[in-house]
Amino acid sequence: MMLKCAVLSVAFILPSTAQTSHKAKGAPVHIDVEWSSPAPLISPSPSGPASAGAFNPAAVRVDNKTVLLYREQDTGGTSRIGYASSADGIHFTVRDEPVLIPEADYEKDGGVEDPRILKIADTYYMTYTGYNKHDAQLCLAISKDLIHWERKGILLPAYKGSWNAGWTKSGAIVPRKINNKWWMYYLGTAPDKRDYMGLALSDDLLHWTDATLQPVLPRRPGAFDSRVMEPGPPPILTDAGILLIYNGADDNFVYTTAWALFDKNDPRKLLARSDHPFLRPQTDWQRVGQVSSVVFTEGLVQDGKQWRIYYGGADKYVGASRIKISVTH
Repeated sequence: MMLKCAVLSVAFILPSTAQTSHKAKGAPVHIDVEWSSPAPLISPSPSGPASAGAFNPAAVRVDNKTVLLYREQDTGGTSRIGYASSADGIHFTVRDEPVLIPEADYEKDGGVEDPRILKIADTYYMTYTGYNKHDAQLCLAISKDLIHWERKGILLPAYKGSWNAGWTKSGAIVPRKINNKWWMYYLGTAPDKRDYMGLALSDDLLHWTDATLQPVLPRRPGAFDSRVMEPGPPPILTDAGILLIYNGADDNFVYTTAWALFDKNDPRKLLARSDHPFLRPQTDWQRVGQVSSVVFTEGLVQDGKQWRIYYGGADKYVGASRIKISVTH
């Protein structure tokens, strides 16, 4: 069964000790927001799995449609992964039943949260957070149809990284091998209790280890990303480098969206990054919700010559923007 959901009316730490980083002269990346949804694309339901929130969507193009896999949270605080599809990328039909519900011990009570989606060959890889009300850990499930998912377990256990002293989340896998390895940007909590961006590598997409001894995106005191530097959607490979859209939070936990560019031959090496975010909380539904002042991006799709970016607003709603991405080499 399918139902129509509410829709929009269109009107202390340095990078790896083996690497150096610098800001390139003249920003090589420009992202312009051409249009943003004035109202949520998907909102909480009166009851059921999404009674508290429908937010933080991953996005993928399938058969000329946009599919969102997003976090549904009930009033008891348990999260599931919901499914919605759209022919125009704006008006979404929501599936009645979630496609992934908490079943494993590492998901019990807290649930399955904040997916990222990447298709490799004929298989969809979904990284997500498994949360059992005690620990949050970066997990993986795979699928052929985006509906039926097979768990592959925890990718990066909490508290056990080379620099990470806390939880793990937010796996953004680079879409093809580099130097015969798979690479994944992720979030971990350092001993200073701030959330940094790490990098892991793998031979098979199933077994991952830290690729560096330190985070790959340094903190900038006083900036929009002084407190949190968290990967967004899977990166885009360009001639200039690996373009990663990421979520930053300042010391007041205001979440915004920015970009970082890494070397296309060495994903550990930071080339440049945003001086300012290109998305920030502006509307009431981005400022007021379960968590105030949050735009949190996890979905990015290309539709012809345009890009659409999908995000959670205030940990309660799904929104979107149409953006123009320019990268110079």
